[in-house]
Amino acid sequence: MSWCPPYRSSKFRHVYGKASTKDHGYHGIPITHSVHDNHYCSVNPRFIAIVTECSGGGAFLVLSIHHTGKVDPQHPRVCGHSARVLDVKWNPFDDHCIASCSEDCTVKLWDIPTNGVHQNMTLPRKVLQGHSRRVNLIEWHPTARDLLVSSAYDYKVMVWDVSVCDSVLRNPVCVISLHTELVLSMSFNNDGSSLATTSLDKKIRVMDPRTGRLIQVSSSKHHRANKVVFIGDQNMLFSTGSSPWNQRQITLWDPDDLSEPLSEEEVDGAAGVLFPFYDPDTHILYLAGKGDGNIRYYEISSEKPYVQFLTEYYSLLPQKGLGVMPKRGLDVSSCEVFRFYRLVTVKDLVEPLSMIVPRRSPKTFQDDIFPMTAGNEAALTAQQWLSGINRGPVLMCLKPGTNIANPYPETLPRRGLSSFQSGGPGETGSTEEVADLSGWQPDETQAPGWAYTPHCCEPSECPPPRTESEVSGISCHRLHMKAYGQFCRVLRKNSKFDFALVQRCFGVCFGVCFGVFRECFRVCFGVCFCVCFCVLQLLQAFYRQQEEIRGLRDQLNQKTVSE
Repeated sequence: MSWCPPYRSSKFRHVYGKASTKDHGYHGIPITHSVHDNHYCSVNPRFIAIVTECSGGGAFLVLSIHHTGKVDPQHPRVCGHSARVLDVKWNPFDDHCIASCSEDCTVKLWDIPTNGVHQNMTLPRKVLQGHSRRVNLIEWHPTARDLLVSSAYDYKVMVWDVSVCDSVLRNPVCVISLHTELVLSMSFNNDGSSLATTSLDKKIRVMDPRTGRLIQVSSSKHHRANKVVFIGDQNMLFSTGSSPWNQRQITLWDPDDLSEPLSEEEVDGAAGVLFPFYDPDTHILYLAGKGDGNIRYYEISSEKPYVQFLTEYYSLLPQKGLGVMPKRGLDVSSCEVFRFYRLVTVKDLVEPLSMIVPRRSPKTFQDDIFPMTAGNEAALTAQQWLSGINRGPVLMCLKPGTNIANPYPETLPRRGLSSFQSGGPGETGSTEEVADLSGWQPDETQAPGWAYTPHCCEPSECPPPRTESEVSGISCHRLHMKAYGQFCRVLRKNSKFDFALVQRCFGVCFGVCFGVFRECFRVCFGVCFCVCFCVLQLLQAFYRQQEEIRGLRDQLNQKTVSE
């Protein structure tokens, strides 16, 4: 009797991958030719950033998440680095802020305008200069605002507080010098109190990112680690690498004891690096290999067997890197639990790939597969974290119409492009220039900076058909709104008075004027309709009388002839 592995039922056993159609992908993107084992792509609900190939420096492309189809080869880029860009990461608490690192030994922060990049951006908001050799990895803190970690070919890991006012930072808050080889990957645990790394010496290290103190280091000779990720909600580490026989291998660890792994499994004999992506809401770990066309999924459990294979997605197109959409950007109405953006260099293509749980009624919100998840609100400031405070992420519900409930005291307001800023002498604001309003004409690409962008999970309702008068009134209203948006951007750049008061006054005045105009239009339209109706009735009566007179005249003529 043969032995069979224990079977464990799972509601995610039938998860399947659905690649986007050609019209919903991004075509014609010259993806970078760099040989580093990075993702080269970062995504949030507003934008997608892709590292591109260019000559004479480094650049990456920032597109609206809805800008699908063929991409213009001359599309403006973010090209402020003097050497090849190696990694890009969006700020998890600011959808308009992105960090990039490069072979020019710097890390730069960029503010992306609300309307996207319409001209080449060369001036960053901040420059981090601390590494002596090229910087290959960056990672944002998962719960604290304005904390960034970088690693470079000088074998150092640096922690930066980017909330300071200086536009050029040269002094990180912590320098970790525990590595003797190049760092290959970094991962924070759930509250950001521990940092796990892998390096070319094939060891896993767990350290305190505040002090740089080493907590644990792996000593297993049967696993040469390459990539690592925290299984934060279950206090475990997952690593990918190779065995002594050059077989690709996955391993699960207890971060408090790295002497022996909890689980170890060989995958195949391919040569590409395996990228792990963990979803803490569904406990699914996705495994995508560089140069592979398939993506495997596993379910992680705190009981044996710790790692349970579910199934895999197959494709004929190999991937160079992948970006992952945050949970708040998924389409819950179709039961989408994960979304990749695959970089396919052989076709200059970025292909969205949705992981979907099949349900009979997907339009109904499925709270069993969409629990409370990490939102885009920070749990604490950089100063609070540096003082020793640890907090888990602020959770949000993905059900349309719900708001984030922050259980922690309110921290400093989030800096956003839609809020009023008065930049100091050392700060560099957005690179978008304020245009002269004398010749400004509204078009579809110039939306107001405060315009609401609907969540992709909100259902789209078909409004009732509008009359011609309503359409003309709405067009006039939109024209005034666009002019008001441009006016607001000028005030944010140049004014020193209370912008919020001006905005409220302008809104009240405009609302009153628009309401009076609408009521006057209704009254005038009603009066005109009544007058036209009365004239029509009078004309009908006049024609009836003419017919009666003609009939009487004919009768009189016939009577005269007969006599």
